[in-house]
Amino acid sequence: QILKLLAQTSNCITGDISDELPLGRTTVNQHLKELKLAGLIQGEVNPPKIKYCIHQENWEKAKSLFNEFFNKKVNKSQNSCS
Repeated sequence: QILKLLAQTSNCITGDISDELPLGRTTVNQHLKELKLAGLIQGEVNPPKIKYCIHQENWEKAKSLFNEFFNKKVNKSQNSCS
């Protein structure tokens, strides 16, 4: 939901993102931390405000990797769990 919200905006979101989502503030903050560590978002702290944006370069890399992964053909003979 956080990535979707940030991707839908043309600007960075300043302020408390938890106001925009049906999630608790602590949950949102933990997710923001993980997304930032993963390099998918950027955050700029300028007290008392924080700006969050999609990290465009890394976002494009992630989209490419996921598209490549999900577009691969599965070899059914090698995909047996038994």
